[in-house]
Amino acid sequence: MNKLSGYIASTVGGSILLVFLLVLGLDVIAAIVDQLGDLREAYTFIQAIYYVLLTVPGSINEYVPLAALIGSLVGMGLLASSSEIVVMRASGISLVKLADYAFRPVFLVIIFSMLVGEFVAPTTDRWAKTHKDLKLWGSTHSMVSGRTGLWHREGDTFMHFSVVQPGGVLYGITLFEFSDGELSTARTATRATYQKDQWLLEDVKDTEFNQSAIRTRELTTLIWNSTLTPASLAFLVNEPSELAMQSLVYYSDYLQEQGLDAGPYQLAFWQKCLQPVAIFGLVLIALSFVFGPLRSATMGFRVFVGIVVGIAFQFTQNLLGPASLIYGFSPLIAVLIPILLCVFAGILMLNKAR
Repeated sequence: MNKLSGYIASTVGGSILLVFLLVLGLDVIAAIVDQLGDLREAYTFIQAIYYVLLTVPGSINEYVPLAALIGSLVGMGLLASSSEIVVMRASGISLVKLADYAFRPVFLVIIFSMLVGEFVAPTTDRWAKTHKDLKLWGSTHSMVSGRTGLWHREGDTFMHFSVVQPGGVLYGITLFEFSDGELSTARTATRATYQKDQWLLEDVKDTEFNQSAIRTRELTTLIWNSTLTPASLAFLVNEPSELAMQSLVYYSDYLQEQGLDAGPYQLAFWQKCLQPVAIFGLVLIALSFVFGPLRSATMGFRVFVGIVVGIAFQFTQNLLGPASLIYGFSPLIAVLIPILLCVFAGILMLNKAR
C-alpha cells in the first residue's frame, strides 16, 4: 500500500511540478518582453532580467492553484488512460483512498507556496520594485510627473514618493498640505532619511499659499514629522496581493486608524488565508473529472478542461472581489463563494462516480 501511495503521489506531484515550471517559464518570458519598453540608459537589459528574476517568488502563489488543477488532471489522467485506476479499483481501493493519495503531494505544494508567499515573496517583490524605481528615477530625477513612485495620504497631507527604499530612505518626495479644503503648502525634497522617529528632508523647496501672496523658500534640510515609518512604507511599495498575511492585518489596522479604505488589503488577506482551501477545491474538481466524465478523454482535452475551469475560477474571484469593495459586502463572502462552489461541485461529482 505504501508503494502504491508513493507511486500515485510521485505521478501527481511530478505532473504538478512540470505544469508549474511550464507556466512559470512562459510568465518569465512574457515579463522580460514587457520590460523592454522601460529600458533606459540606467535601466539596461541585464537590470530588467534581474528585476524579473526577483519577481519570480511572487509568481509562485499566483500560479500554484492553476498548476495544482491541471497537474492533478494530467497525473491522474495518465493513470486512468493506462487503466491503472481500473486495476486499483478492482483490487478493492476506494475512490476516497485514491483521492487521499493524490492529495498528499498537493499538501506539500500548498505548504511550500505559503512559506514562499509569507517569508520570501514580499521581500523580493519589494527589492525588485525599489531597484527598478531607483534606476528609472535616477535617469530623470522627476517628481510627481515621473513614471515611478506611489501616492499616500495622512490626514490632510497628500504624499508622493518616487522611490521607496528599504531601511527608511526616500527619493523624490512631494507633499501637498491642505487646510479647509484649500492647498496651503507644496513641498518637494530630493531625498529623505528616517532618523530618531522623524524624517530628515534634504534639498527642500517649500511653497506656501495664502490669500495675499505665495512664498517660496529653499532649505538644505528640514525635519518632517509623520506617523509613517519605514515599516509602514514597505507596505506601500507592494500591492496588497504581494504582502504577507501578518503585514496585511497590520496595515489594514493602520489605514482604518487614518480613516482610509482598507478594503483591498482585507480582500487580499482573505484570498491568501483561504488559498489552501481554494487549491483543495480545484484539485477535488480535477479528481472528480478524472474519476467521472473525463476518465476516457484524451490528455489534450483534460488539459483544455483544466484551463477552462481555472480561468472560470479566477474570473469569478476577480469579479466578486472588486464587487465586494464597490457594493460594501464582506470580502470574506466574495472569496468564499467560488471556493465553496468548487468544493460542493467536486464532492457531488465524486459521489456520482462512486
